Amino acid sequence: MYEVLTVYHGGTDEIKSPLVHVGRPNLDFGPGFYITDLYLQAKKWAEQVADLRDSSPIISVYHLRQQDIIGSSHAKIFTEYNNEWLEFVTSNRLGKDIWKGYDYVEGGIANDRVINTVRLYMNGFISADEAIRRLKYYKPTNQICILNQQLLDKHLTFVESIKIGPNE
Repeated sequence: MYEVLTVYHGGTDEIKSPLVHVGRPNLDFGPGFYITDLYLQAKKWAEQVADLRDSSPIISVYHLRQQDIIGSSHAKIFTEYNNEWLEFVTSNRLGKDIWKGYDYVEGGIANDRVINTVRLYMNGFISADEAIRRLKYYKPTNQICILNQQLLDKHLTFVESIKIGPNE
């Protein structure tokens, strides 16, 4: 028996059959399918996208056989904001595509507050040490990016979608 992790994708569409490499380029962990194990984070993503698109937020819920996918792929897991995470994210955001060596990447998000620090670092205004010092104060977040379609199809199962109302 395998252990499953419930994960969420926030957006404006129900996504029963997710695809990798259809998202925007130069994202934190590459152009894969992004999910999180934090419901409130997915809800925030869905609400932000819905505001931009003048649409309704929807959370797609999945079961992920995480250990199976990690065990059968080239996985990279960042357990904290550190120099390695900073270099990985900034390199991908600059289009260097270091994500290409991986099927699965997991770690913290360069969200609105974090991205200001990342930009200061990318533009040479602060050192890596200063960026890491600043990042350690942010509330932990988590994103999972699956970059391999075969692994996604095999280890991620759609469960349901949740429409988020205005007062939820």
